[in-house]
Amino acid sequence: MTGGTLALILISVTLSACAQVLFKLGVSAAPSVEAAGNPSLIGAILDTLFRPGVLGGLALYGIGTVVWLRALARTELSQAYPFVGLGFVLTAALGYMLFNEALGPSRLLGTALVIAGVFLVGRN
Repeated sequence: MTGGTLALILISVTLSACAQVLFKLGVSAAPSVEAAGNPSLIGAILDTLFRPGVLGGLALYGIGTVVWLRALARTELSQAYPFVGLGFVLTAALGYMLFNEALGPSRLLGTALVIAGVFLVGRN
């Protein structure tokens, strides 16, 4: 795998992780259906869907998908796809930093195992 292909993969994974952060911000700002006085499930879905954080997350996913497609055109799927696991690592770190989410020993160990797995697959 070339450095350029690796860069495309890492950009795509980073965009996806950032999209998750925007999704979290978008739905965290959304009032519950009861609080909004909106008993309609469709209304609640549309209200959530059109929140800026959710729309921004969808946009980042779209851009990340285009970047991912370019990366897939340049390398083997079986070599590229394990790098998606780095998204778990990045979202855990972002969740910790931005939302004060817990990073206990088992989560840290799991994250280390993901990193080790990506390293092993990416070496070849």
